[in-house]
Amino acid sequence: MNIEEFGRTADGDTVRRVTISGGGLTAHVLTWGAVVQDLRLAGHEPPLVLGFDRFEDYPVRSPFFGAIAGRYANRIRHGRFDLDGRTVQVDTNFLGKHLLHGGIKGIGKRVWTIAETGPDFVRLTLADRNGEMGFPGNLDIECLYTLEDGALKVALSARTDSPTLCNLAHHSYFNLDDGGAGDVLGHRLTIDGDRYVPVDGEWIPTGGTLDVGGTPFDFRGMREIAWQEDGSQFVYDHNWCLAAGRRPLTKAVRLEGARSGVAMEVWTTEPGVQFYAGHKLAVEGGLGGRNYGAFAGLCLEPQIWPDAPNNADFPQAVLRPGEVYEQATEYRFSK
Repeated sequence: MNIEEFGRTADGDTVRRVTISGGGLTAHVLTWGAVVQDLRLAGHEPPLVLGFDRFEDYPVRSPFFGAIAGRYANRIRHGRFDLDGRTVQVDTNFLGKHLLHGGIKGIGKRVWTIAETGPDFVRLTLADRNGEMGFPGNLDIECLYTLEDGALKVALSARTDSPTLCNLAHHSYFNLDDGGAGDVLGHRLTIDGDRYVPVDGEWIPTGGTLDVGGTPFDFRGMREIAWQEDGSQFVYDHNWCLAAGRRPLTKAVRLEGARSGVAMEVWTTEPGVQFYAGHKLAVEGGLGGRNYGAFAGLCLEPQIWPDAPNNADFPQAVLRPGEVYEQATEYRFSK
């Protein structure tokens, strides 16, 4: 049996862990937050992602390790937006004034249901009810993880009974060298985006986009993440603009470890990818007892652009009854 009890929430709900294997990969997936707790590649001993060995650490110490973020991933200014002529106020869990990743108890911090599982896949569902974190409409969400052909495939879908926002993102932290014992600054990265979304001092989009050319944001050619500015590592937590809207599955990113020979490509249908280099990490007692310092892992989160509801020229995240939200993202590994 590939399902085991992994822990219990403070409310007494059972959290289960599902083990799946296929295509040279093995993953442990939790029902809490649809979290990818651990991911391993044959021939490479350390984990590819950051996480915890015990469930108890996730609710109190996890910076969204491996979770599905939403119902709106990333940030919304002041947690406020207009929808069909009325102003909606949602949770302000970031700096006490903005929304981040769906709120204090977004979908990445709730217990999902195992709908179906097999040797190489698990399908999880969550009913996100009307009013949760302030969002209108009942949203029925499905997350399908499949391991196949060296890839972690993430298929997300959702339906609503009332107009709402839906912008979901997979939030694993990757380290292709040593599982997070060291940093990722020596990793080499390409992002197939000519423009990025500038942000203010509170990480909220300032409006519009800027060209990456001649800036630290230019990853159009393979280069190291390390970039010194005023004697310190440049901080990356920004959205790269991949397209004007959702599109067929397309390669967006390539990441290469500094020493391991492991590489990862990110293919996605989404119009943006948030690259966070993990500068805030300071977490003790990760997988295998690793201590995760600053830049121990990085996130590559395909999604709609941040604060889209308040920027009319951004790709939009409104979902209406009768429509189906569908995202496909694949993290393809090789060694």
